[in-house]
Parts: sequence; structure tokens; C-alpha cells
Amino acid sequence: MSTPNIKSVVENMLQPYLDEHQFELVDIEYVKEGSSWFLRVFVDKDGGIDIEDCGRISEYLSLQLDDNDPITDAYFLEVSSPGAERPLKKPKDYEKSIGKHVFVTTYEPVQGLKEFEGTLVSYDGETVVVRVGKKEYELSTSKVASARLAIVF
Repeated sequence: MSTPNIKSVVENMLQPYLDEHQFELVDIEYVKEGSSWFLRVFVDKDGGIDIEDCGRISEYLSLQLDDNDPITDAYFLEVSSPGAERPLKKPKDYEKSIGKHVFVTTYEPVQGLKEFEGTLVSYDGETVVVRVGKKEYELSTSKVASARLAIVF
């Protein structure tokens, strides 16, 4: 099964449990690192997620994966918080992050730059506006390679 299909199958298995317990699915990764495969599930909830939450979600998902067996390779399952620098993947992630400090990379240069760290000014579904210093950059969402919250030191 391909990586996108695995992610979709895992999401379909897990989403009812997350909805029932008011958790938010932030991201799923299925990646090979060295000779090992890792299935990583990032979850959050209002007020933050703790180790017990991760343990309960991991236990539930592990049972679902054992019963349905969608992944043929041996892998390690990891369930965790997305962290302080959580990725912005879905429209609601961008909407909730307006006014916050972000780091955005693009597939191709925009006004000579491919990296933008500053305040997320707006998001309309098609365009992300990031203020870097006193300058604002309009970035087409189709050109955004990655976006995440960023910690200011």
C-alpha cells in the first residue's frame, strides 16, 4: 500500500475516536528512516495534549491496526503532540494562526525569497500574507511548500 493510502486508512480508523474525545488530528507521517519504518501521528486538543492522552490514542490505534492490518512492513508507532512549532496543514490551522509568528517556505522564489519568517497577517484559502519586518509578502497557497508556527527567541 502506498504512503498516501496508508495515511488515509489510518486517518479513517482513528478519526471517530478522536472526534469522540475532542482531539484534533494534526498530521500523519509514514516514513522510512534508515532501515526502519515509522508511523507518526500528531494530535492536539484545546489546552494541549499530555502523555496519558498520547498513550490512550496509541493503544486504541494499535488495536485497530492489529485488527485491520493495513501495513505490511514492520514499523514503529509514535503518537505525540505536534509541539510548539506545529505545522500548518489545513485551512483551519492557518485561520487559527493569524497574528502568530510563522515560518513559511515556498517551492519557488517570491520576490527573490523562498523563506519567510514573520507574522501571519491573513489567509483567505488561496493566499497567505506574511509580514516580515515592515514588508508584507503575498504567497499563493499553491506555492507554499511548508508552513509552521515559529518560536521567537
